[in-house]
Amino acid sequence: MTAPVRHLISIADLEDADLRHIVARGTQFAAGGRPYPQTLDGDVVGIYFKKSSTRTRTAFSSGSLRLGARILTYQNGDLQLATGESLEDTGDILSRMLDVLVARTAEPTADLRALAARGRMAVVNAMSAEEHPTQALTDLTALARHFGRIERLRVLYVGEGNNTASALALALTRFPGAELHLRTPPGYGLDAGYLAEAAKQAEAYGSVITERHDMADLPANVDVIYTTRWQTTGTTKPDPNWREVFAPFQARAELWETSPGAVFMHDLPAHRGEEVTAEVLDGPASIAFWQAEHKLYSAMAVLEWCARGRVPAAEVSGGLSDASAELPA
Repeated sequence: MTAPVRHLISIADLEDADLRHIVARGTQFAAGGRPYPQTLDGDVVGIYFKKSSTRTRTAFSSGSLRLGARILTYQNGDLQLATGESLEDTGDILSRMLDVLVARTAEPTADLRALAARGRMAVVNAMSAEEHPTQALTDLTALARHFGRIERLRVLYVGEGNNTASALALALTRFPGAELHLRTPPGYGLDAGYLAEAAKQAEAYGSVITERHDMADLPANVDVIYTTRWQTTGTTKPDPNWREVFAPFQARAELWETSPGAVFMHDLPAHRGEEVTAEVLDGPASIAFWQAEHKLYSAMAVLEWCARGRVPAAEVSGGLSDASAELPA
């Protein structure tokens, strides 16, 4: 019997069990090593990236191959979308030939839902204008491996309230006791809809989310200090003096004065001297590049979940344990 098609377009699309499963499966891939189970054998995965990418594109391409799938890659302009074909028609055709489409557009999330409308091909949001859900899953996977848990972790996020922050807010507030403290430049905060949804989740799950637009009275003894690139996907800011507004929100060594045990995370690419100092990014607290490695393991978990659902233990080989394993408490 063919498993139902599952899309990953927003973290909000995932049930709690699915969110935990993907993260747990990613930790299994990270810890289990090769050979990987060929759970995507016979599948064809399309990789469609309109924007530049190093980690996400490589993770989904190599992850597909490691799980036994074949890949087709599309550059910006390769598809007839460039000549005016509609998203719906493009999705209809691709769904007749692909099993999964991994797409990065940096355009509205609604575009990805249009590609997924026929429901015959799984669609993975590898970054849209509003949200970067696969980055949040990478972050949760890295956190689960480093700390052995996600519950009760305290995260200080410093910088623009961009698509990475939106996804992180939706994901982290689903874990009881977790705290996400956002410090974003005035005028560059988290999207109001995402903040409201995350606050609603926080109330339901017993987690915490706060946002301020200054760097005063920072929370002490946080577990993680997180920042992202100030110019996401190369977009420009409407304010010509935006760098002056962003300058106080740089991740620098002083942030560790009240949180000496915190690790540093960054979704990369990083610009040393802008959103983070070289001292921090290359220092002993940084796990940013180890975090980036987990994009591969998380991508594999997402692909497997989309294409096969929860894989029965009998189908999993290569030293990995049961795919339904729970996250550490």
